[in-house]
Amino acid sequence: MDFSLTAEHKQIQEAAYKFGQTTILEGLRERDREATSDRKVLEKMGESGFLGVQIPEAYGGMGADYVSLGIVCEELERADTSARVALSVHNGLHSMTIMQWGTEQQKKRWLPDLATGKRIGAFGLTEPNAGSDAANLKTTARKDGDHYVINGQKAWISLSDYADQFLVITKLVDAEKSGDGGKPSFAAFIVDRTTPGFSSRPIHGKLGVRAGNTGEIFFQDMRVPAGSMLGDEGDGFKVAMSALDHGRYTVASGAVGIITACLDACTKYANERTVGGEPIGKKQLVQQMIASMVQGREVGRLLYYQVGWMKNTGQRHTRECSMAKWVNCAAAFDAANKAVEIHGAYGFCDEFPVERYFRNSRGAMIYEGTHEIHTLMQAEYELGYRSDKPLKRVLPTWPE
Repeated sequence: MDFSLTAEHKQIQEAAYKFGQTTILEGLRERDREATSDRKVLEKMGESGFLGVQIPEAYGGMGADYVSLGIVCEELERADTSARVALSVHNGLHSMTIMQWGTEQQKKRWLPDLATGKRIGAFGLTEPNAGSDAANLKTTARKDGDHYVINGQKAWISLSDYADQFLVITKLVDAEKSGDGGKPSFAAFIVDRTTPGFSSRPIHGKLGVRAGNTGEIFFQDMRVPAGSMLGDEGDGFKVAMSALDHGRYTVASGAVGIITACLDACTKYANERTVGGEPIGKKQLVQQMIASMVQGREVGRLLYYQVGWMKNTGQRHTRECSMAKWVNCAAAFDAANKAVEIHGAYGFCDEFPVERYFRNSRGAMIYEGTHEIHTLMQAEYELGYRSDKPLKRVLPTWPE
């Protein structure tokens, strides 16, 4: 395997970096302070091609590989986590899952508008009482002729107020014992926010990702055509876990962006701030913290490059993706913590960006599987208690 970046990778990297440092950072401090998001940022991401970076050209996307998607996530989170979260939800959890599970008709129906940002996609799995315990979902779907009637709610949904369509995971109420061993059966649907019975409500008071939109979505006797189901009845849980593989990949690559941002801020500050007549960068304890960040960045890139390569070649990568998410998010939080320490009192206020990195990095150790869940997963793989079966459906390999 060769993890060196191609000319196309470098071109995409430069474009994403410039977009992050201009479009995303413009007005960000105010949006973060006021906990407001701006849909125009999403629209500009669509205009720049980032919302369709990994979608094949046949469906209106850029047609770049999955490593390119990771690179874009890294560079956008280098500016702010809110932008990467939007990309994770729209590209990873939503569009890539359609690429993997959709029929040809469904791909032609949804992917072109998603690729350009004409429509924004989001993901609905988590519920008020079902986070890490995803199998305990209460949202239900009942078949009624050529439709399904959905009732329930989802919580902590990114882009809840902006998304035009949602990939929603439900429990099938008329198929309670149709799963293996009498377990509940699940189904996945693409639902439109204009469907009668749909509503959303924002969540306020978040610790981090304040410039991003997060909320709850509700379904009350919402009728969805059977043709909006991804996969078959009973595939819902598999669809959800596939989506998490895509989402976790984007979170892992984005975490490297936070580490890089911490290094950007800390190397500048450490060379400018003097104590005892010399830059604090000369102090060994400061150097130790900088070196730890560098270690996290380099290891993190290799981990997400590996997962991107596995996606490109059509390999099952649940274990490797969990590892990348687990390691990289912990390294990002550690880097942000050290960045605050290096900045001293200035790191405790928003005059410098490191306090935002600290707040934002904490959330990534919760969403897309908590730090503890990934710890258990890695142990169970090694102990032989967990293994991955071949996927029922796979992503398009790259190049096709």
